Amino acid sequence: RLLVGAGITLLVLAGALVFSWRFTERMRAMVRQYQARLEQKNQELREHARKLQLAAAVFEGGSEAVVICDADNRILTVNRPFTQITGYAAEDVIGQSPSLFASGYHDAAFYQAMWLRLKQEDQWDGEIWNRRKDGSIFPEWLRIAVVRNAAGAIENYIATFSDISERKHAEEQIRHLAFYDPLTGLPNRRLLLDRLHQALLNSERHGRHAAVLFIDLDNFKSLNDTQGHDVGDLLLVEVAARLKQCVRETDTVARLGGDEFVVMLENLSVEFAQAVGEAERVATPIIQAMQAPFELAGYRHHSSCSIGVSVFFGCRESVEELLKHADTAMYQAKAAGRGVARFFVPAMQEALEARLLWESELRRGIAEGQLRLFYQVQIGPGQRVRGVEALVRWQHPERGLVPPGEFIALAEDTGLILPLGNWVLEEACRQLAVWAHSPATAHLHIAVNVSARQFHQPGFAESVHGLIQRHGIHPSRLKLELTESLLLDNVNESIATMQALRTLGIAFSMDDFGTGYSSLTYVKRLPIDQLKIDQSFVRDLTTDRDDEAIVRAIIAMAHSLKLEVIAEGVETEAQRSFLEHNGCHAFQGYLFGRPMPIEQLDSWLASTQGRVSGAPGQAG
Repeated sequence: RLLVGAGITLLVLAGALVFSWRFTERMRAMVRQYQARLEQKNQELREHARKLQLAAAVFEGGSEAVVICDADNRILTVNRPFTQITGYAAEDVIGQSPSLFASGYHDAAFYQAMWLRLKQEDQWDGEIWNRRKDGSIFPEWLRIAVVRNAAGAIENYIATFSDISERKHAEEQIRHLAFYDPLTGLPNRRLLLDRLHQALLNSERHGRHAAVLFIDLDNFKSLNDTQGHDVGDLLLVEVAARLKQCVRETDTVARLGGDEFVVMLENLSVEFAQAVGEAERVATPIIQAMQAPFELAGYRHHSSCSIGVSVFFGCRESVEELLKHADTAMYQAKAAGRGVARFFVPAMQEALEARLLWESELRRGIAEGQLRLFYQVQIGPGQRVRGVEALVRWQHPERGLVPPGEFIALAEDTGLILPLGNWVLEEACRQLAVWAHSPATAHLHIAVNVSARQFHQPGFAESVHGLIQRHGIHPSRLKLELTESLLLDNVNESIATMQALRTLGIAFSMDDFGTGYSSLTYVKRLPIDQLKIDQSFVRDLTTDRDDEAIVRAIIAMAHSLKLEVIAEGVETEAQRSFLEHNGCHAFQGYLFGRPMPIEQLDSWLASTQGRVSGAPGQAG
């Protein structure tokens, strides 16, 4: 019985131990589960705290200002960037309405549209101007979001914004570069065209005339070439300032480019004649203002301008046509002597179109080899032919032989004088090379007229040297005829170019002498070999005592400077006799021969053996 009782006791104890172990394990599992849940909760709390910390960092440390308002649109809190941008501290604005920052730039309709969109979409974004604490106005990009609770009621308004002043400034700079001339600050072509378009509409709407004044500075290129582009830029800036002083604040002064300016006048008279008078009353002071001396970094410059005016009414013409008409009138002003204003009339456009056609045909004529050289003999002592002057002609396929008076000025204006002049020099050198092979003509020279643009072209001396070498001619057989105005345009540069050519052996004749400055001071400095008496003095030599006196003075001056002298335009024996009696022994004119093509000249030289025999008469 004792054993049974002991066994039962052992079984009970064993059961208790098993139960206790199982209970302990269950408790341990429960503890572990609790600890795991606690660790998870702690992790969640740490994550939440980290998120709160990040949110606080974003709220306070971002670049955008943040304003949180309640449902009544009263400020609850702001962040640090808000204070930095607006100057308001948190205590200045909490409890206030955002209307505190209103700039006054926006009307009631602007804010009504904002609240309507917030109500419909729960958000709004856009550009708005607000006021800082110091009163200054600044642009900002604003975003407003509506926060609603589960029931859909508004709990908060959250606004974020950034100061876009720098961006607006950059945009303004870009706009200024796009629409304004960087040198003068005036509107450029793009902005001018836009304003002209508006002026057409305004003229149509209000029934009043308007006008365009196309202004071009005279001889601006000479200033750039002689004093440099820096001085030229200074002149353009001064011109812009003077133009603005000559017009009303409502008028537009623009720079098209180079030395071209445009003034646009609006709200002129309803009557055309009165509108023309009003435009003229603006053009006249402009011309006078441009004639006053300019002080340009220590250099005093005298200038003038030519103005073309186009008066318009309504939208009868396009913007491009208006500018074209004013430009046409401006060229008429230049042709009239410069320093004047001319008003556009339709006949001007017809003349311009004819001129453009003539220019196109001349350009084609040069390219297609339609130019011809004619030669007029020059007679020296003993009635012997000393040489010839090369004179260009244009063999037009439809108009026949065109004299130089009808196309040389056009070539000068359009720049075609450069290829034309180069061709004449090339052809003259080629002819000298041919003559060099014959004893009867090897001693003859050819005189070639050189234009101002050609002479002042960079590398002119080098190009002439190249021609001489290429054709193998004696340099002394080539004579260059230069006008006074060409040489005196830039005396130092002219002397340098002439010295370089004279070193090669080339001779120089001053053409049309007596029609320009004829200053002894300049003449004695220039390395010239010959003075050429202009035919205007020779024409009335035997009937006009003033011309007699002028010719005597020119001959005397040439002798005193040890220069040769030749007279052009000699047509009568009486003229030749007077010239020879007064010391001029070289002649050129119809008395000895008209300009003739090379074939005729060669035949004439062969028949006369290079000498005008007996009493000189009409030859050729």
